[in-house]
Amino acid sequence: MTLTDRTGTHPDPSGALGAVAVQPVHRPGTAIDLAALNGAGVPLLDVTVPVYNEEKDLETCVRRLDDYLAIQFPHTYRITIADNASTDATLRVAERLARELEHVRTVHLDEKGRGNALRRVWLASDAPILAYMDVDLSTDLNALAPLVAPLVSGHSDLAIGTRLARSSRVVRGPKREFVSRSYNLLLHSLMGARFSDAQCGFKAIRADVAQQLLPHTLDKAWFFDTELLVLAERCGLRCAEVPVDWTDDPNSKVDIVRTAAEDLRGMVRLTSDMARGRIPLAQLQAALARGPLPAGERAAEAGRRQSLLGQLVRFGAIGAASTLAYAALFLLGRVFMDAQTANFVALLLTAITNTAANRRFTFGVLGSARLARHHAEGLIVFGIGWALTAGALFWMTSIPTPGQWIELTVLTLANLAATAVKFLLFRLWVFRRRA
Repeated sequence: MTLTDRTGTHPDPSGALGAVAVQPVHRPGTAIDLAALNGAGVPLLDVTVPVYNEEKDLETCVRRLDDYLAIQFPHTYRITIADNASTDATLRVAERLARELEHVRTVHLDEKGRGNALRRVWLASDAPILAYMDVDLSTDLNALAPLVAPLVSGHSDLAIGTRLARSSRVVRGPKREFVSRSYNLLLHSLMGARFSDAQCGFKAIRADVAQQLLPHTLDKAWFFDTELLVLAERCGLRCAEVPVDWTDDPNSKVDIVRTAAEDLRGMVRLTSDMARGRIPLAQLQAALARGPLPAGERAAEAGRRQSLLGQLVRFGAIGAASTLAYAALFLLGRVFMDAQTANFVALLLTAITNTAANRRFTFGVLGSARLARHHAEGLIVFGIGWALTAGALFWMTSIPTPGQWIELTVLTLANLAATAVKFLLFRLWVFRRRA
């Protein structure tokens, strides 16, 4: 791998760009010391432009970006062209730009993928603020300074451009509009995401935060953005959103259908990784937590501000799985128990797992804070459900010799009737967000 700057091409001594040491120049959550940066000769902002076979448009776009930053941007900067294994003359054009323009460098990677490029370049950068934008510059560059400002002040940890704000001005076809809004709706409903626009190619992150999050990202392509944002939200980090003016590139090489399918697979994989503990959220939260809440409290509160629709979808899915589990356990218990005992045991076992699943996935409560209390209150909710089903069983005693399937049907209906009460108690009492 090689790094190219204005003086030419030089070998990367590490042999792996991701292994280059980074010297942080500020503490998380604090304003960046601009004077110290200038004294050290380190740029405040490193803008990465991932490219693949962009020999025709690369020079025009990079020169336009460099001109804008030199004239309009109030801080020091660097532009990093990340060539993702291009097969045309893109790398030659990028290396020539690095020789001719003072603030441009080129990184060549032997593997395709936007996520792969951003992860490798960002982990190697010495700048305290890292950003990226698409090579077509679809986003109006006047949004760049507002994107970076909350990161410089320490107000936010990440910043994203959004095309879905009411004040955004967007020019694109109905197909892309539909796919974008549908994808974000799925993120909000199924993963509890709160950011409005996952795939806008206009984002920035503080380098100290990136150093913590990037090693836990796996996607090498387009889902990388979503993966990074979801992890940041689950860790309780603050994300600023900037409305942008955006014009669709009619010559875009992005395959919308294939990208959408890959993103859906990424959602499934990321959900599984977090559920199985591959991503150590608790450790990440402890390392990144800051602000008025102690680390444990901040971890427990992370991810709670979720939409009612999203909560209902996840609660319903967990409830359906719990109902099936309850039915199986009840039928198994009836082999050697009476109906009341089998009902109590099946309800108790499913209630414990149901509370744990809703705590984590429906209401986004992470960490161990108030864990015992939540389960104790969940058992009270279980008691209400048991009272309803036990009452249904008592009512069935008036029916001469009811069969097991009649018992199961009546109990299932009683469970469904208790579901609405359970959701309200979970939302308004057990997992109510504390001020």
